Amino acid sequence: MRKLAGDWLKQRRADAELSQADLAARLGLKYYTFISQVENGFSRVPTEIMGAWARELGLEPAAFARHLLMYYEPELHRLLFGAESK
Repeated sequence: MRKLAGDWLKQRRADAELSQADLAARLGLKYYTFISQVENGFSRVPTEIMGAWARELGLEPAAFARHLLMYYEPELHRLLFGAESK
C-alpha cells in the first residue's frame, strides 16, 4: 500500500512541476532522497510535515492527509470514513 501512496504522491509532485530536490528544499529537508524513499514506498510522509507537504503540492491539507491515511492505515480510514469514502 505504501508503494501505491508513493505513486500517488509522485504524480501530485509531477503535477506541481517540482523535482524531488525542489520539494525537499521547500519542506526544509536535508536530503532529497527522503522524497524518493517515500515515493518508492520505503517510508511515509511524516505527520508533522503532512500539512506543509500538501501545501507545496497545491493540495488541501485535510484531504491530503485523509487520502494518505487510506494507504497508510486502511483499517483506521475505514473506521473513520467508511468503506466507500476515497
